[in-house]
Amino acid sequence: MNYIYSICILLLFSSCAQKSELKLETKLPHKEKEKKEIIQDLLDVDQNISRYLNNIDAHSIAKLEDYEKSYFKPWNIESIDISVAEAKWAYRAFNSSNSYGENLQPLKASFFEEIEARSNFQNFSKINKPAITLKALNIRAFPTDKPLLMDPSKAGEGFPFDYLQNSTIAPNKPILVSHYSQDREWVFIEASFAYGWVKARDIAFIPRKYIDLYEAAEKEFFIKEGVPVYDSHQNFLFRSRIGMMLPEVDTATKSSNAVLTISNYKGTQPYYITSKLSKNVLHHGLLEFNSQNIAMIFNEVSHVKYGWGGMYGERDCSSILRDFFAPFGLWLPRNSYEQGKVGKVLSFDGLSDEEKLKKIKAEGIPFETLLYKPGHILLYVGIKNDKVIVFHNTWGVKTNKDGVEGRFIIGKPIFSTLELGSNLKYYDKNASLLTKLKSMNILTQK
Repeated sequence: MNYIYSICILLLFSSCAQKSELKLETKLPHKEKEKKEIIQDLLDVDQNISRYLNNIDAHSIAKLEDYEKSYFKPWNIESIDISVAEAKWAYRAFNSSNSYGENLQPLKASFFEEIEARSNFQNFSKINKPAITLKALNIRAFPTDKPLLMDPSKAGEGFPFDYLQNSTIAPNKPILVSHYSQDREWVFIEASFAYGWVKARDIAFIPRKYIDLYEAAEKEFFIKEGVPVYDSHQNFLFRSRIGMMLPEVDTATKSSNAVLTISNYKGTQPYYITSKLSKNVLHHGLLEFNSQNIAMIFNEVSHVKYGWGGMYGERDCSSILRDFFAPFGLWLPRNSYEQGKVGKVLSFDGLSDEEKLKKIKAEGIPFETLLYKPGHILLYVGIKNDKVIVFHNTWGVKTNKDGVEGRFIIGKPIFSTLELGSNLKYYDKNASLLTKLKSMNILTQK
């Protein structure tokens, strides 16, 4: 028996020794790290907003009544103001021949057939009732949380570019409900800036008498991002978001302001709550457009990464500008194409790159001028070292290696020149920001 025990022990240690030797033999040979390229603009262009605010004259850039007219639009129209054909744009754009799912495999025709049936468009615009969002929501092109991607083998496609992500909407925003999905899990809505599907459980219908009170009240704008908002019993409701505007109630103190919040409902009726927040979180009415306020709001909205359609609580190129201008009372539409048409538009048609730069320098107003190229929008902030400087939230820079398109990913808001990425080895000159610019628009002029 002792002999057998000794043999077992010997084999055990022998096998451990063999494993240890194998582990040593399988170590990978030393390999020097490849030198990673860096975008020169991120080193040379100052990323501190204060460097661009020296010549800002304090003034107002918008009127509260104009902002409120756009903000409350969904509560003041009789029906959804687009046609069913416009509402179904995504149903025509995507099909089993060009769409991929979360597993990066082509979506089957049955997916689209099920979505079409669930969407219940035969009841489009039959409810037409005002409602309010109870939490931050994704606005979807189809009534599903599932993503729809384009060919993931191509640069700039696949994750995170979910084409069903229309936008996001903050808590307590006005909406108009068109109709329910067939299973009543979703509702098709119109917000002041977007259309699409949201979860039915995350909205509440609001009676006209409360809409009138809501609209007539004094307004408070959030000037701090991500602050938790509670009810009077310290139950969490939601987090603040720049771009949110709430009605003031008359129970404010020296250190805090009180606002009306809605984050729950009884049946389908909203449950009204008074929330008290520090005065440094809210601002009564519109902010003056001055250096201090610009820097304050800018630093709040730019604490994000790039988020396609606002996914994961982030912002994209248009939503970061839309939210930035909100506390100053300047209402912007949702996408870059529409934002590029606000105010006085100056076309770049027929201009060379040098002529574009000359026009921007001569006529652009820092922090009041947008630069538009198809699919992207930028904020002109001024001139440094004779270069036009812009602010934008960008996914990356297009590259081209031997005819194959690629991306050098940035994925965050930055200050840059209009030659962003030109130092990269495989920089695609034909896709440069400057070359692709189509127009500039001065938001505060007509």
